[in-house]
Parts: sequence; C-alpha cells; structure tokens
Amino acid sequence: MNRFKRWQTQRLLIKHPIPDKLWLETTASMILIKPLDPVEKSKLRVLSTLFIHQKVFSGAQGLLITPTMKVVIAAQACLELLNLGLQTFSGWHEIIVYPGAFMVNREIQDESGLISHENNALSGEAWDKGPVILSWADVQRDSFQYSPGRNVVIHEFSHKLDMLNGRANGMPPLHPNMPIQDWTESLSEAYKRLADRVYHQDAMINSYATSNPAEFFAVFCEYFFTAPDILIEIYPEVYDQLKSYFRQDPFLRLHQM
Repeated sequence: MNRFKRWQTQRLLIKHPIPDKLWLETTASMILIKPLDPVEKSKLRVLSTLFIHQKVFSGAQGLLITPTMKVVIAAQACLELLNLGLQTFSGWHEIIVYPGAFMVNREIQDESGLISHENNALSGEAWDKGPVILSWADVQRDSFQYSPGRNVVIHEFSHKLDMLNGRANGMPPLHPNMPIQDWTESLSEAYKRLADRVYHQDAMINSYATSNPAEFFAVFCEYFFTAPDILIEIYPEVYDQLKSYFRQDPFLRLHQM
C-alpha cells in the first residue's frame, strides 16, 4: 500500500507540477520562503503541489483565483507542514478567498441570556471540518512585506492544526516525545504573563492572543514563523515548544541567511 501511494504521488507530481517559472518567480519575493535552504524549498514545492491538487480554491464576490494566488497560499500553509506531513491537513477540502476583508454576522449571548448580533470584518476564518476563508488583500500584504507577528495564512492554518484534537483549545496533537505537561505549563504561564503585559500596555505581542487559548496558539504561531527573534526573546519557553512541535527552527534559519 505504501508503495502504491508513493507511485500515485510521483505520478501526480509528474502530471500536475507547479511550473518552474511560476514557482520561482512567486516564491522569490515571499518573506517566509526566502530563508529556506534549497532542500527545504524543494520539499515545500512538493508539498505545495500536492496541496493544490487536493484542495479546491474558490473565489468569493467574483474574485478569479489565479495559479499565482494558489501558490502564495499553498506555500505558506505548507510551510507549517514542512516536517509534519501533508496528511495533517486532511479531512477538509476547500479554501475560499475574498478580495478583501469579509463581513460575518454572529449571535452573541451575554451572561443574562440576552442575544445580540455582531457584524465583524475579518481577514480570515477557519472552520472545523470545513473551509479556510481568507482575504486576498491581507494575504498579499503579509506574504510580500515584512510584517512581524502578522500572517493571515499562518494564523488560519494554525487553527486547523489546533482543531485536530477535536476542538480549538490551543493544543494540537503533540508528538510522543513532547510531554503534555511541559506544553501546558509553558503556554499557560506565557498566557498569564501576556495578559498582565496587555493590562499594563506593555505587551510587545499582539493582544488578540489573550482572546482565548486558540487565538493565543495561532498568534504565537504567527510570531514563530514571522518574528522568531521577538518570540524567543520574550517567551523562549513557548518558542521551544513550538520548535519541538513544528520540528523547525525559524530563528536559526533566519540567522543563517
């Protein structure tokens, strides 16, 4: 069975490759892809090719999805999977892309039971077993400009990783060599420290991370990949946990350029 799967994968890569010109021209100016070494870039290209083949990209509000857009999104989503494997993103199929921020209407119930409606403009959203929804304007901004602590693709696909345990709670399925207690203690302590810094207006990390444990994980993943120097300086214990989970060291990669 493994041999058959390998044959299928090789056949797909031969029949449906990302053209050299498209891959090289698109990724050459992408902030998160530049620091990768040649082996990592080659591996990322394979993962991105398979990802594009497996997922359906849908444009909303008349947006036409181009091959370049697929590569931009796939390359950054698969960067998270570089040493995890593409099967980590199995179980769902669609990526919906809006031209810009999209409006979401939700019912909010307060402690007294009163229900109200909120309209929010979002740059991204991830549904359990459902699609990832992205604003192309935000994807473009984050992909080609240095935006420390901000990358909507990394953020939303981090939620997908988090949901693999059944719900988004800030704890994706950990590797066997990663003690759950170490993860819980490191992230819980960092959460408390960040909340205190937000209260004293000295956060240095996006305060949105204190919304709940799921957003804490997603925001810290953004810093892990886009601003590892900031994360390792302020929350080294969280950096170490994410390094063990993703099996990557963006800080070292950045300083080897």
